[in-house]
Amino acid sequence: MMSSASSRDPRLTAPGRVVLATRGSPLALAQAHQLRGLLLAQGPALEISIEPMRTTGDKFLDRPLSEIGGKGLFTKELDEALLAGRADIAVHSMKDLPTHLPPGLTLVVMLEREDPRDVWIGRHGATLADLPAGALVGTASLRRGAQILHQRPDLCTGIFRGNVQTRLKKLAAGEAGATLLALAGLHRLGLKIGEGELAGARVMPMDEMLPAPGQGAIGIVCRADDEAMHDLLAPLGHAATMTTVTAERAALEALDGSCRTPIAAFAETDGNIVSLQVAIFSPDGKKSFRTARSGVTRDAQAMGQDAGGELRRQAGPTFFAELMR
Repeated sequence: MMSSASSRDPRLTAPGRVVLATRGSPLALAQAHQLRGLLLAQGPALEISIEPMRTTGDKFLDRPLSEIGGKGLFTKELDEALLAGRADIAVHSMKDLPTHLPPGLTLVVMLEREDPRDVWIGRHGATLADLPAGALVGTASLRRGAQILHQRPDLCTGIFRGNVQTRLKKLAAGEAGATLLALAGLHRLGLKIGEGELAGARVMPMDEMLPAPGQGAIGIVCRADDEAMHDLLAPLGHAATMTTVTAERAALEALDGSCRTPIAAFAETDGNIVSLQVAIFSPDGKKSFRTARSGVTRDAQAMGQDAGGELRRQAGPTFFAELMR
């Protein structure tokens, strides 16, 4: 497969031309336009085109990701476009990016992180406490579902995939009693808590709903040997976001995290100190294990690996074996 700059599509070799690959959902496009705006602000002479792509993960909305291949299904087509020279950079939500990229690609920078918390949206303003026993909370996220069931084991969870507007329409149509969405995504789409379809929405505190590793952060990937793109992107990197998400993803990797494993993590910095929380759950919410770490920012990756290792020991091998059945 082509990966060198010399083998790129000749249409992309014009000076100042950048092709940005992205998924085609409204949220992904909003993130791509955010990146485009940042790039143009530092190099207004650039010609930046956005190339929306339909990924494998976007084609199967009736099944959980754990059944069709996991997170890589949202990045496969973008990876192929980069490696074949049909695109220069790809923009990703960090929570959707696998912990290992294909050979020849590298994560160059992360943009400053948005608020990583989740939002509870109950039909007719219903809160988690309001829902009657047996009510359905619509979510395709095992992490969200497990944490809801941990607090309310009398509820049910079910598949609720699609973009933000699709989920809100499903909720309004009565297909579920409530759903959860990422606050960062709502912000990027210009939606405000307390207004319109989100009139009764509530931002969930971390002690009720710990986010996914990398939630709220945008990562930019390009070819490992494309030094021109590395130089172009470098000024956009946000150091604190890179530190915190690195810690979270290190824990994810140590836990061998997949879409079958409900894993939650959140890190934050205070000066040179980074604090990390990590939790794992059984899908039914009955079992949970938590740990925390605090240390200097340069040790963020090691902290994440150590936290993930501790949770593996706490849970024991049978916990993970049961998840893979």
